[in-house]
Amino acid sequence: MLKTDGESAVRDNLAQLRTQMANERTLLAYLRTALMLLATGGTVLKLLADTLLLHLVGWILIAMGAAISIWGIQRYHHYKKQYRSSEQP
Repeated sequence: MLKTDGESAVRDNLAQLRTQMANERTLLAYLRTALMLLATGGTVLKLLADTLLLHLVGWILIAMGAAISIWGIQRYHHYKKQYRSSEQP
């Protein structure tokens, strides 16, 4: 059975919405990971930083958390711009 143009437009619109929501979920996963690294780094610095090595590990975890959050935000905006440009005819 052939689909009408209206059904095709609805299907395309729903596919774009699913893509947008997947991009948002991916951003949230990046931010959740970054927050975990920041919190772990802060905990290591606050509670366990008795040696230089643990002090260094804490700061490395904090730097990784900041880098992952920036990377995730940039990735989100890149893909948002990409699927917004594909929406236009």
